[in-house]
Amino acid sequence: MLWTRWLVLLLCWGATGGEQQTDERDRLPGEVRADSRTQRSPPPVEPLDFGFVPSAVYDTHAYYEPGAVGILFHMVHAFLYVVQPNPFPKDLIVKVIQQNMGGIKIEEWRKPENVVLMLQWLHYEAGFLICGTIGIIFVVLIPIVGMLFCVCRCCDNCGGEMHQRQRKNADCQRGFYTASLIATSIFIILGILISYVANHNITSQIKSTRRLINTNLRDMKTFANNTPAQIEYLTAQYTTAKNKVLSDLDNIGPLLGGRIHSQLEKEVVPSLDTALRMAGAMRETKEALENISSSLEVLQEGTGKLQASLSGERASLSNTLSDPACTNGAVSHTCNTIRSTLAQLGVNADFSRLPDVSHALANVNTVLRTDLSNIVQKGYSSFNDTPRLVKEQTKNIVTGVKGMLDKIGTEINGFSKMFPVEASLANFTIFLNQGQRSIESYYPQIDQIDFYRWISCVAVLCMVVLILAFNILGLLCGTCGYDKQATPTTRGCLSNTGGNLLMAGVGFSFIFVWVLMAIVTTLFVVGGNVEKMMCEPLANRQLFKIIDTPYLVHPAKKNFLPGMLFQNPNIDLTLGNMYRDCYGNNGLYHALQLETMFNINSFLNRTVYNRDLAKVFESVQVDLQGIMLLEQAGRDNLINFANSGIGQLDYEAFLAEIGKGVTVVDLLSFATDLEAQADQLPRGALENALKGHASSIRQIHRDQVVPVEQAMSTLSQRIKQLQKTSSDLPVKVTNILSAIDAAEYLITNNASHVVKQETKGYVQSLVGYFKQYTDWVKNSLTAEVAQCKPISNIVDSMEIVACSFIVDSVNTFWFGLGGCCILLIPSIIFSVKLAKYYRRMDTEDVFEDSSYPWLVAL
Repeated sequence: MLWTRWLVLLLCWGATGGEQQTDERDRLPGEVRADSRTQRSPPPVEPLDFGFVPSAVYDTHAYYEPGAVGILFHMVHAFLYVVQPNPFPKDLIVKVIQQNMGGIKIEEWRKPENVVLMLQWLHYEAGFLICGTIGIIFVVLIPIVGMLFCVCRCCDNCGGEMHQRQRKNADCQRGFYTASLIATSIFIILGILISYVANHNITSQIKSTRRLINTNLRDMKTFANNTPAQIEYLTAQYTTAKNKVLSDLDNIGPLLGGRIHSQLEKEVVPSLDTALRMAGAMRETKEALENISSSLEVLQEGTGKLQASLSGERASLSNTLSDPACTNGAVSHTCNTIRSTLAQLGVNADFSRLPDVSHALANVNTVLRTDLSNIVQKGYSSFNDTPRLVKEQTKNIVTGVKGMLDKIGTEINGFSKMFPVEASLANFTIFLNQGQRSIESYYPQIDQIDFYRWISCVAVLCMVVLILAFNILGLLCGTCGYDKQATPTTRGCLSNTGGNLLMAGVGFSFIFVWVLMAIVTTLFVVGGNVEKMMCEPLANRQLFKIIDTPYLVHPAKKNFLPGMLFQNPNIDLTLGNMYRDCYGNNGLYHALQLETMFNINSFLNRTVYNRDLAKVFESVQVDLQGIMLLEQAGRDNLINFANSGIGQLDYEAFLAEIGKGVTVVDLLSFATDLEAQADQLPRGALENALKGHASSIRQIHRDQVVPVEQAMSTLSQRIKQLQKTSSDLPVKVTNILSAIDAAEYLITNNASHVVKQETKGYVQSLVGYFKQYTDWVKNSLTAEVAQCKPISNIVDSMEIVACSFIVDSVNTFWFGLGGCCILLIPSIIFSVKLAKYYRRMDTEDVFEDSSYPWLVAL
């Protein structure tokens, strides 16, 4: 058992129980249990690829398909079910074992509880007892009946008298006995063939037994040789988790600093964005003021020129209307109408009265001498420098953690090398080789024993064959030599020989049949009970339930298997569970529940789940007070912009003046009306002069009014833009400064909570890599390392050899032989009856038809 303990010990180094892992992680110091409504869930841990554990390929296929002989096996099983239909008496066997633990004593059986058990056992064995009793009666009575039969025939009774009475149906009776004996002989031949096939099946399966032994031993060697490589692979994969943790530690700035940055940017970035937008608004304000100033100059100059042009055109038009032609009565009314509209030819808007914006523009230019955008960009850069600050300030901590990881790896490698794995498995392999050589040394003896067994079974079958040979020869000789014309006393020699051979077969039947029945009865009782009590329970695993019954072997020992393997019967390990795990090719660690024997969890909690690791990260202190979002120059710049005076401009006056038309009347409409009135005049110089004036007015509109209107539109847009910018400008600036102050306060005073929260999530991601490693180790130990399929294969191979190869074949042998024994009884009867028709009689009936007609009739 020493090699077994070493073997199971080396498998348990890397497993850890899930509940204990969870409890240990819950006990990590420094955890901040924030309210679930405000605590941010940690980011998902990146899955690691640990590859595949080197797997073992086992050669044994513990499955047996009997082929055609399986039909015979099923027939025997059906017969045994008829004999013994009761279910397996698990509870009865358990009671018998528990009540007779101290040994079986005669006086103990007199107790009522033992008497009840005995009666229950007799009820279960009723079928075998009845059949066994019948067999014993058969064995006892056959020799007595044979002796009485011989004595009776010697006294010329029981058919011994060599005289045959004449009957009319003699041919019919002879045919019936012949057919019956032939049918009986055919069934006997079938029984012989069944027994011979079963006998030969045992011999032919000896080679399969050797193959199963060799493959099972080879699988055990594979198991022993492959296990160290699997354990070494598990140990080596710690490097995968370690390298991933080291990579995250090297990138602690982008990872931890990035998480801190992402949490703070929710407050910081919006405040800086508003300041950056205000810097853009300053530049836009300058452009608007410049456009307003230039537009005012254009408008003032344009309206002056327009006023002069309109005054000249009005004077010229007035001179035209002074023409004598206008005095004509028909024309004078039209001229007076035109003369009354001359006052409308004038400029309506007066931009010279609008306030000057040069002072506000000068103030804005002074404000723009300070580049607020650059200052804000410095704030962005200072805040975005958080990952670098984290990396610089945690440099010593990262160095310490790397040293701890190297120490953990050294402890894991050291623990896996504490046990002489290779030496133990080498000894185990030597043990297997020695066992294989020892088994192979018995092969010649097994072959010799099997040969003697085969010869013995054939000799037993030859007894039946001898009887069958006499019957067949008797039938052949009797049938071929029979002459219907011959009288009983004149029968031929061949016919007489046939009858004698039949009687010889009867004699040998009485000599051998009781011996054969004794063999059948013995094999039936033994083989049938082995099938019902061992093979069937082993096939449906009911036998495991008996062995796994608590306190079966001792009142103080709960479980048998762990008590035998580990001297600790209180471990909840059963043979059935172990077989199921091994049958599923799970690891030996899980099948034997080795976690109850070796406290690997404490080792892993002390190494992989290291409390010192959490303490180190708990001491992480990231100082972000050096981050300045907005310099004082930027603050002053914002305040100066708010006090630049753009808010005091009389925007209503500008908009009111712009809302006026450039001229009192629309010049194009005026020109059109003038042409219409000129058309009412008689053709002549006056008409042409008025149309000339209309054309001049249109030219003034194109050359002077349109540019002025465009300048007014530009001025209107800039005034509205500037009015929107200056609306509550001091309040906007105050809000920007308050938001920046709040963000800086958050960085300065509340960043420690964010740092702790994000550090906790960062540590959890690092611990998550180790959790993946330990979970992978546990799963590998459960399903991939030291896969114990060879153990279940050994159990299945033993079942195949013992039950399928031997017990089924033995049961089939007695089944066929028993049928022959039973069929020999009617064979004896038919042979005795038929021999009377073939043997030469000493006397015969002679009748005279005239003297005794009634005898002839009879």
